[in-house]
Amino acid sequence: MKTAKPLARLQDVAAINPPLSAVPATDEVVSFLPMSAVDAEEVEAVDGETRLFNEVSKGYTPFIFDDVLVAKITPCFENGKIAQAKPTRRFGFGSTEFHVIRPHVNDLDPRYLVHFLRQERVRKDGERKMTGSAGQRRVPEHFLANLRLPLPPLLEQRRIAAILDKADELRRKRRAALAKLDRLTQSIFLDMFGDPATNPKGWSEIACLGEVADIVSGITKGRQLNGKTTRVVPYLAVINVQDRALNLATVKTIEATEEEIRRYRLQKGDLLLTEGGDPDKLGRGTLWDNELPECIHQNHVFRVRLTSDAVEPTFLEWLIGSTRGKRYFLRSAKQTTGIATINMTQLRSFPLLLPPVELQRRFATRLAEIDLVGAAQRNSLSRFDDAFASLQHRAFRGEL
Repeated sequence: MKTAKPLARLQDVAAINPPLSAVPATDEVVSFLPMSAVDAEEVEAVDGETRLFNEVSKGYTPFIFDDVLVAKITPCFENGKIAQAKPTRRFGFGSTEFHVIRPHVNDLDPRYLVHFLRQERVRKDGERKMTGSAGQRRVPEHFLANLRLPLPPLLEQRRIAAILDKADELRRKRRAALAKLDRLTQSIFLDMFGDPATNPKGWSEIACLGEVADIVSGITKGRQLNGKTTRVVPYLAVINVQDRALNLATVKTIEATEEEIRRYRLQKGDLLLTEGGDPDKLGRGTLWDNELPECIHQNHVFRVRLTSDAVEPTFLEWLIGSTRGKRYFLRSAKQTTGIATINMTQLRSFPLLLPPVELQRRFATRLAEIDLVGAAQRNSLSRFDDAFASLQHRAFRGEL
């Protein structure tokens, strides 16, 4: 068995939120990274935008090549928005919702650090240490500063990072295969219904979502129970609701009264939508298919339950996730420091398209056929995810 590696506090081997080492010229072109540019599935963040320094010198977070960016705000941190910065310019700037970590070049490899921070146990620990309230909870700087991580020699760190990179690449290939199926479904949707943003087929637009569905937000943590009898029940949080998928790897539980369980219990065909996140992720949601025998949902997840036979749940899921939904929510959302949120009123006012329900059902049938293929690929990806988590665990215990 390999001997345990010494542990180091992160603040002893890296600078946390360092200032600029030099001041760029006012008209110098710098890289710009909004929160949406950091993908939870990618270990590197490459800028797609540039700005002039005088446009970002105030109100943004500076970084340089090979700094590690850590999203501090919920739900971005829990979702794993942690990456190695690869700006194309001398200086980069990004959302104030990033913590920036600059590893000491002789002590800590940035890619090794990214993989360490992206471990589920580290993210869960950070979530527990968050400060603030509601949708504005953040990971404090001192959590990162006091993190203890194993610190083998640099060559060993790079070897471990390379092994994890290779394993992560296999996961990305699986996700790419699933993305192809998603694009196939998107093509079928557009062929059958046209682009909902422009409605070229002239479908009826007279109804809003609130007229055909019952919409509620869920249970609130920390509410006063005043001695009422409760029992433990699973509940879905934002991290569980993905784009047309559920992530049930970790499902939390909560104490709830029988009345609360009755009110918030999910039913087959319920559409789950997240309250907020990256602006380009607005409208992210998925259908509930009784994946758990009993489950409720938290207040940052909206539950949409259709009350009309004129709308088919699968069609609604794709309509809200279409360009029509994204544009509507982007116009309506409240945005602060790169995070966008929608409220119940805005969701109820979402303008529907109403093609014939028989056509909606045909789309659902075709999607179910594609999902049979997708299910096998998702199971394979799940096995890869489990294997990768095990590999991470072994890597940072010195067992590779």
